[in-house]
Amino acid sequence: MADIPVLETPRLRLTALTERHFDDYAAMLADADSTRWIGDGQPLDRMNAWRSMAMLLGHWALRGCGMWAIELKDTGEFIGRAGLMKPEGWPDLELGWMLKPEHRHHGYATEAGEAILDYAWKQMHAQRVISLVRIGNEASDHVAERLGGEHIDNIDFLGGATHLFAYYPPHRAVRRAG
Repeated sequence: MADIPVLETPRLRLTALTERHFDDYAAMLADADSTRWIGDGQPLDRMNAWRSMAMLLGHWALRGCGMWAIELKDTGEFIGRAGLMKPEGWPDLELGWMLKPEHRHHGYATEAGEAILDYAWKQMHAQRVISLVRIGNEASDHVAERLGGEHIDNIDFLGGATHLFAYYPPHRAVRRAG
């Protein structure tokens, strides 16, 4: 199994997804409001939530990066997932996030995203990271913008109209698309 690092922010702990997260993870993926902007937009039953978690963990072994469970530092409560993905067919290394409904609009996605981008630059030496945000998902557009993402294109991705945001390392002198 890949060694999944733990990242900490002032309020959050990003840690490996484990079976102890599964009930909360499955509940999040069963919520239509949580999944409407992800994949085909459909909620997942427990069996497919398990497959989703297994795929996310397998991504660490195959690509050396993946999604973390997001926990509140003070309670250990699972509040969502965030991380870096580049499955087969993806246009680039993607920063993505998903929060349980009751934990949205508290700045957690931005806080986790900042730590993950720092990891991408310092540990992975990434030259660019993207976020793919379905058009209409204004909350995620705002997170991408707060993280310094540049809206560089609109693409059709997995059958949906999608904003393509790009992030570049802070040491990069000139930012440009591509």
